Amino acid sequence: MSDKNKSKKYIPKPPQKPNFQLWLIITAVVVLIGVTWFNQRTSVIDITQKRFEDIYLANDVSKVVVVYNQNFVEVTLNEEALKNQRYKDELESSNPFFNPGGPHYQVRIASVDKFIEYFNSLEDRRPKEQRIGYTARTEESWGNWFGSFGFLILLFLFFWLMMRRMAGPSGPGGQIFNVGKSKAQLFDAENKVKITFDNVAGLDEAKEEVQEIVEFLKNPSKFTKLGGKIPKGALLVGPPGTGKTLLAKAVAGEAGVPFFTLSGSDFVEMFVGVGAARVRDLFKQAKEKAPCIIFIDEIDAIGRSRGKGQMPGSNDERENTLNSLLVEMDGFGTDSGVIVLAATNRPDVLDSALLRAGRFDRQISVDKPDILGREAIFKVHLEPIKSASDVDAKKLAAQTPGFAGAEIANVCNEAALIAARKNKTAVDMQDFQDAVDRVIGGLEKKNKIISPEEKTIVAYHEAGHAVAGWFLEHADPLVKVSIVPRGLAALGYAQYLPKEQFLYQTEQLIDGMCMALGGRAAEEIIFNKISTGALSDLERVTKMAYSIVSVYGMNEKIGNVSFYDSKSNDYRMTKPYSEATAETIDHEVRKLIQFAYDKTKKLLLEKKEQLEILAKELLEKEIIFQSDLEKLIGKRPFEKETTYEAFTKKVDGKKPPLEKKTDEEKDLPEVAEKLSEDKS
Repeated sequence: MSDKNKSKKYIPKPPQKPNFQLWLIITAVVVLIGVTWFNQRTSVIDITQKRFEDIYLANDVSKVVVVYNQNFVEVTLNEEALKNQRYKDELESSNPFFNPGGPHYQVRIASVDKFIEYFNSLEDRRPKEQRIGYTARTEESWGNWFGSFGFLILLFLFFWLMMRRMAGPSGPGGQIFNVGKSKAQLFDAENKVKITFDNVAGLDEAKEEVQEIVEFLKNPSKFTKLGGKIPKGALLVGPPGTGKTLLAKAVAGEAGVPFFTLSGSDFVEMFVGVGAARVRDLFKQAKEKAPCIIFIDEIDAIGRSRGKGQMPGSNDERENTLNSLLVEMDGFGTDSGVIVLAATNRPDVLDSALLRAGRFDRQISVDKPDILGREAIFKVHLEPIKSASDVDAKKLAAQTPGFAGAEIANVCNEAALIAARKNKTAVDMQDFQDAVDRVIGGLEKKNKIISPEEKTIVAYHEAGHAVAGWFLEHADPLVKVSIVPRGLAALGYAQYLPKEQFLYQTEQLIDGMCMALGGRAAEEIIFNKISTGALSDLERVTKMAYSIVSVYGMNEKIGNVSFYDSKSNDYRMTKPYSEATAETIDHEVRKLIQFAYDKTKKLLLEKKEQLEILAKELLEKEIIFQSDLEKLIGKRPFEKETTYEAFTKKVDGKKPPLEKKTDEEKDLPEVAEKLSEDKS
C-alpha cells in the first residue's frame, strides 16, 4: 500500500437521518399563523350597541366593518381617539397584544339588516362631512373550513403517516414497500474500509489467492494479454474464527473498487419471492458499478443443497433465492466484471451447483494457523498493547496449539484487562499465561466453596493425569496442573503442550487415551471408589476409541475399513453397516478402552509413590508447573524435542520450516469428531 493511501484518512459517511429541519420550518409557520390569528381575535374588545353609539357620535370612529356571515361589527378608532388616555388604558389593559391598526372593538348583532337601518339612523344625526359609512365583508371561520376540507386533509395525513411508518425500519411492516431492495452495504472511495493485508497474519496461502484477485482488478491487462479471464467467484472455507471475514475486509480495503457486503440471512424474509428479488437487485446495483466485488458472509443460509428436508409439494423460498443466485452468478449475460466472494464454515451442506467452477472458481481453505501462523498473529495483536520486555510471541504461539485467530485476539485482550485490573504499567508474560488459562479452562473461582474431601479427590485425580502423561512415551508433555475451580463445573485443570503434528500412530492414540483415564484410575487406586469428575475424560476417550475402530481402520477385527463419508450430509438416517457390524464395533471399543484403563492402572500402581508426592504438593500449593514436576518426581524418561524447542532451534542460522499438512491430513480431526459424535 502506497504512502499516499496510508496518509489519506477516509471518514465513513454518517447514516442518513430524517430531515427534521423541514418539519421544524413547517411547524414554525403553522404556529406563527395560529398565533397571529389568535392575537387578532383576542385583541378585539366586545362592546354593547349603546357604547358603540356613544363612541360613534363622539367622532372617535374611523372605520366600521359589517361581517355578514358572522353577525358582528368591527369598529376601528381614529388616531385622535387613540391618543385619548381613556381608550389607550382600556385597550392596553384588556389585551397585552394591543394592535394600534385595529380593529379595536366589536359589536355582536342579531340581524345585519336591522343594524344597517340603525347605523343609517346614526349617520343622519351627524353632519354630512363627518359621515364615514360602513364596509361589508364575509369571513371564513375555522369551523366552516374544517367542515368542508379539514376532514379530507386529516384523512390524507393519517394515511401518509401510516405509509411512512410501514416503510421505515421501525415500522411493523419492516420496509414493506421496499422489501425487494437489497440490504447490501456499499464501501467505495468515500466510505472505505481501513483494514489492509498488513492486518491479516497467519494466512499466507489464502492471502496469495485473494491478492491475485485484487491485482487482477487493478491491472487486468497483465492477465488478459495471455488469454486469462477474471475469476467469477472465490469461496472462503474454514472453521469459525480463522479470519474469513477479516480477509474479506482486507480485500475491501485493498481492491480500490466498489465493495458490496451482506450476510446470507439478509436474503431471508417472510414474504414469498423477496429473497430472489433482493438477489436481482443486488447484482443490478453491482453491474452498474462494475468492476466491483460482492461479499456474502455465511452463504450457507441460502446455499444449502436443494431438496433436502423439504416437504412434498411445498414451496421452498430458500431454493428460489438460491436459483436466482445461481443464474446471476453464471447465466446468460453475466460477463459483467462482478466478482463474488463468499464465506462459510459449513461447506458440506452447500449445493453442488453453487460450488462448481464458473460460479466459485476457487475454494480457498482458511484453516487454523500452525505455530508459525500463530506467532505472526500474536505479533499483529501485540502491536497496540503496551507489553513488557519478557513477552515472547514464540512462547505464546507454542503454548496455544489449536487456537484460531479470534481466540488469539481474545487472549491478548484478556491479558491487557488482567494487567489493568492489577494496576500494572505493562502487560507481562504472567498476564498472558493467566489469559490463556482463562480462555481454555474458564474463569478462576478461588472463592468457590469445596469440601476438603472433594479437594483431596480432585488433587489425586489431576495428579493421576500428570503422572500418566509424564511416564507415557507418546503422551503430550505437561505444562501446568491446577486444582483451583474454573468455569461452570471444572474443579481441576491440566494444561499440556501437544506437538504440532497431523499424523498419529496407534500407540500415540492409545497413550492419549491412557493419559485421559489417569484421573479415574488414580481415584480407584487411592480411594477404592470412583467419582463423576471423569465425565469429560470419558467423553474424550469414547470418541477417540470409536475413531480408532470405525474411522481410521486401526482395529484388526474390523479391518482396514472406514465408515466415515466426507460427502455425507445431516439428513442421512441409515448407518453404512449392518447391526452385526455395529455390535462388533461396540465390543471392540469397550475392549480397547478396557485395555487402556488396565495399562494406566498398572502404571499408576508402579508410580504410586510419585502419585502421592504430587497430590500432596497440589493440596499445598494448588498450582504446580513442569519445573516442579522435575524437582518432585524427576525428569521425564523420554528425551523428545518439544514443538517450541524445534521452533526456536537454529539450523545454519535459519529456522527449520515446519511441514505443511495435506488435504487428507486436514480432514482427520474433523473425521474423528464427526463420526464419534454420530456413533455416540
